Amino acid sequence: MAEPEFTATGVRIGKRLRSLTRAGQVRISGGRLELLTSYGREIDSAPVQTVRASRPWFAADDQALADLNGTRYLLTLGDHDPAPGEPGPPTARRFIEAVRRAAGRGG
Repeated sequence: MAEPEFTATGVRIGKRLRSLTRAGQVRISGGRLELLTSYGREIDSAPVQTVRASRPWFAADDQALADLNGTRYLLTLGDHDPAPGEPGPPTARRFIEAVRRAAGRGG
């Protein structure tokens, strides 16, 4: 299996006003975007070319919107501190750039 193009753990994933997981995973690998629970169970996935990723105008810097298969998810990517010696959490901007790059839309 190829190395994922983007991975974020400890991601809060919500749908409308409902929180689906507080420690989920977001992964872009093999041309697909996957939203996973902390246990690795799939919440949703879609080919990255069909995904719309953006920053909501009303949200903090660590939040992004992802539209997969007609469902809008609110992702909070940076609400946890890194472990000692680990890089900081991915930002919403890096997530959006990774989606655009993987879909071939530039970054």
